[in-house]
Amino acid sequence: MQRCVKYQSKWRTIGSSSRRICFISLLTIFIVSCKSLSLSHMQSKNYSQRIKFLVMHYTAIDYQKSVTALVDEGGLSSHYLIPERNDPSYQDSQLKVIQLVDESSRAWHAGKSYWQGREDLNDQSIGIEIVNVPECMRDNTSVDLKKRQNDPSRLCIFPDYDPKQIELLITLSKDILARNPDISPTAVIGHSDIAPTRKNDPGPRFPWYQLYQRGIGAWYDNDTLKTYWEMFNAYPPSISLIQHALGTYGYGIVETGMADSATLDTLSAFQMHFLPWSVNGKLDSKTAAVLFSLIDKYFPQHIDALLKRYEAEKQPVQQSVTLGYYQVNETYPNTDRSTREWVNDRNVFKSYVNEGKIIIDNHDAQSADIYVNGEKLNIDDILQPYQRYSYSLARRTKTGENTLRVENVLPQGSSIQVMIPFPTLKLEEAANSQTFAKVDNLINSDIDAGFPGAVLLVLKDGKIIKRSAYGYARKYADGGQLLEHPIKMQTSQLFDLASNTKMFATNFALMKLVSEGKIDVTRPINDYLPEYQGQGREGRLIRDLLTHTAGYSPQVRFFTKDNELGPQFFSQNRKRTEHLLLSRVPFEMGRQTQAVYSDTDYMLLSLLIERVTFEHLDLYVEQQIYHPLGIDNTLFNPLQKGFTKSQFAATEIMGNTRGGTVDFENVRTHVLQGEVHDEKAFHSFAGVAGHAGLFSTVDDLAVLSQTLLNGGGYGKTKVFEHAVLDEFVKPEEGNGSFGLGWRRAGHGESKWHFGPYASPYAYGHTGWTGTVTVIDPEYDLAIILLTNARHSEIVEQEEDKGPEFSGKLFETGKYGSIISLVYEAVLDNQ
Repeated sequence: MQRCVKYQSKWRTIGSSSRRICFISLLTIFIVSCKSLSLSHMQSKNYSQRIKFLVMHYTAIDYQKSVTALVDEGGLSSHYLIPERNDPSYQDSQLKVIQLVDESSRAWHAGKSYWQGREDLNDQSIGIEIVNVPECMRDNTSVDLKKRQNDPSRLCIFPDYDPKQIELLITLSKDILARNPDISPTAVIGHSDIAPTRKNDPGPRFPWYQLYQRGIGAWYDNDTLKTYWEMFNAYPPSISLIQHALGTYGYGIVETGMADSATLDTLSAFQMHFLPWSVNGKLDSKTAAVLFSLIDKYFPQHIDALLKRYEAEKQPVQQSVTLGYYQVNETYPNTDRSTREWVNDRNVFKSYVNEGKIIIDNHDAQSADIYVNGEKLNIDDILQPYQRYSYSLARRTKTGENTLRVENVLPQGSSIQVMIPFPTLKLEEAANSQTFAKVDNLINSDIDAGFPGAVLLVLKDGKIIKRSAYGYARKYADGGQLLEHPIKMQTSQLFDLASNTKMFATNFALMKLVSEGKIDVTRPINDYLPEYQGQGREGRLIRDLLTHTAGYSPQVRFFTKDNELGPQFFSQNRKRTEHLLLSRVPFEMGRQTQAVYSDTDYMLLSLLIERVTFEHLDLYVEQQIYHPLGIDNTLFNPLQKGFTKSQFAATEIMGNTRGGTVDFENVRTHVLQGEVHDEKAFHSFAGVAGHAGLFSTVDDLAVLSQTLLNGGGYGKTKVFEHAVLDEFVKPEEGNGSFGLGWRRAGHGESKWHFGPYASPYAYGHTGWTGTVTVIDPEYDLAIILLTNARHSEIVEQEEDKGPEFSGKLFETGKYGSIISLVYEAVLDNQ
């Protein structure tokens, strides 16, 4: 022994045979020494087995490569290896289990791992590697090479396991369990269970239920599952509760209350084990029911606490609601009555002086007393059952809020339905009076100096008081030459609204869907778009997109290979663009660190709308919003829907080339007229996007603006709830110039847009092509200025400001001055 110790320092320099001789000598001396030691045995009651877990793996490589990795040079090991038939690299005629490491020794198979309160399970587990080779691919658009196992950019095809192989596994597992009684059913697990963020083996094809039927591992009881499933269908559990329950069962998961990437991976691992036919990483009622069924069966001491917390937290499934029609649409006497008597059978409605009507659908009443602004209506003395009555309110209404009260509906127990439409617009007879002379002079002066054209509409107190066209709808021919006979601008001209699309398409749709209970803006985006995950996406909320605080850069120029993120982000295909948006576009900054106006936010919002409604954005807003409002000139891709170029104000003269200085694949070079100017919308979204693509007229936008001023409806059509509009237009905390998507006047922070006279409650938006909208509820006022400012030549600016469209150098193209003069005309002449 001393000789071996003496040569210990030379151990690495001597040959393997010499090392073997020295080791045998040491072992022999140790055995002799032990034999010479007299031991007395007394069994302690305070002990347990060292082996607590049985971990299943697939090798992901064939037999020969597995041997190389696990035996020779891979740095990995496992206690057992089970080959499969039909593997060319396995030469033995008989399938057999191969032991690589003695069960009493540690094998390096688990890596960084956790299960049921224990970490680094190599010391406490037996690992079985099973030869099974999935085919995994990565999306070649990915820029991040270090991807999670369950990342959407990774696609794996999992083959079935060899039945003979599984029979050997069952026999082996039974022997292991017999030798290691501390391995409970819930401690027979997969590599993905103990390391869900890193691994997905043994995969969704592994026959866990077959093993359970043979007495190996855990499974749930169907009767218990049905009970929990019905419970969770009625009242879904919170993500926090499920994270807690996953931890109770054994998973190493932090309770964050958000569907973060670790939670998605853990849910995927759980589903691969217990719901292999439904692996999506999403929390649904079935997954929750299986989890609770398992805890009920194997950890009954914890189920009561989980259910108590569930009862305390549970919320009913948010049901979609029907908005109905009219601004007042109620049954009287009210069926849902307050204990405060004088708040029943009363309502408030918006109207204008000498306007409005009331509709009464009689159910079974003979008489009723109806008061508007305290004055009793003269209605028929005896009402006929199931008849409709309509009365003018012109002698009773005032401008602003009006009161409605219903009393004495007789006989007792009878009822009536009362409906009052929303206000609709009327054209003021003196719509183009000298009131707006300063506005006209400024715009006409700009037109004379070279500004292309504009249409202005002003509505006040439910009346259109200004509606004028200026200049030209088109001045230039393809190629850039001035037309010999430029096309005069008409008030009926359609304009490319550019970013006003965000408000009058995307925001209108969102406000409607929120009102109907189909979208909750406080929820994570991936509640609605499950593939929106990774790199912190799970923590982004819908309202982060609406407030431009999700962390995206202003834009990704998908339409050109020469974009900021490289050619892998080039896309002139809508499906590919959607894929890049949902899982590739990186964040430029952290969530809610800074408000950065971004088209990307609204692209994602349009995808969300489409997912919830099962319709493309254009079809949804055109059929579900615009058509019911009676407006037919507000739409996407109008040239594909029966419109002709002559109906549109032209935008850029030489396509998207900025005067011939820009070039990319499929760039347009003709005068754009009736085609969306925005390159991302046109090339990457086929003309329909949440940030751009909508065309409209001032008349249609006037109806949409009055809908806003009415609090959500127009005529008999109700688009959204007043309370939802209030939530969208109120100032965002810390940034009064933003609401949810809407730009706000605040207290003068946005004079360039709203001018100096707008009330703090005014809101609206602008569009790159030269469009601006202002809705000011304080003055019951809306201003719509549509210009084709970009239908102008490119000029060089002073002081190294670079090239600009000459139209944007005029006051009309800068918005604020026009808006200011409109306010002066309105306020000075009230």
